[in-house]
Amino acid sequence: MNGRLGAAFLAVSLAVTLQAQAPSGTKPDSSEEKSSLWHEVHRQLLVLPFYSVFDHIAFTLKGEEVILTGQVVRPTLRADAEVAVKNLEGVAQVVNRIELLPASPADDELRSAIYRAIYENAPLARYAVQSVPAIHIIVKNADVTLEGAVDSPEDKNLASTRAGGVTNVLSIKNNLIVQGQTSAGQ
Repeated sequence: MNGRLGAAFLAVSLAVTLQAQAPSGTKPDSSEEKSSLWHEVHRQLLVLPFYSVFDHIAFTLKGEEVILTGQVVRPTLRADAEVAVKNLEGVAQVVNRIELLPASPADDELRSAIYRAIYENAPLARYAVQSVPAIHIIVKNADVTLEGAVDSPEDKNLASTRAGGVTNVLSIKNNLIVQGQTSAGQ
């Protein structure tokens, strides 16, 4: 895949992921300035290097304060997310609540096994064609959380079933958002 196409897929994937994962009320009101800040923070997070299928980053805006949340595998990604938004015009403070996942060979093996279980499944394989696949796999001490966005409730359930079928998974939390549905409709 060429660089431009890969970057486009990354942008689309992260845009869907960040928008779908942001708690309700995180997008600012209709104020043009606040909306502009939301979009600029969003854009800065979209272009972070080393963001992968095994990371999840979200944010909320409270006035001029940006609150970063999620989980990442690399400490540099946690720091880079904060730096990316810290000096934006309109940002007075960044609260970085991104959790650094513990280094664990067992969790790394689970990540790989769950990735294969999900993305080598024919109905879910289409979500892997992006630079950063749409279904994010967060593993912490053998507990698995699925983050991101899918097209249907069937895909959401299938991803959870496939991940849960991997040996040594202790629990599954399925936070996948079905595109086009509101939180109340899921």
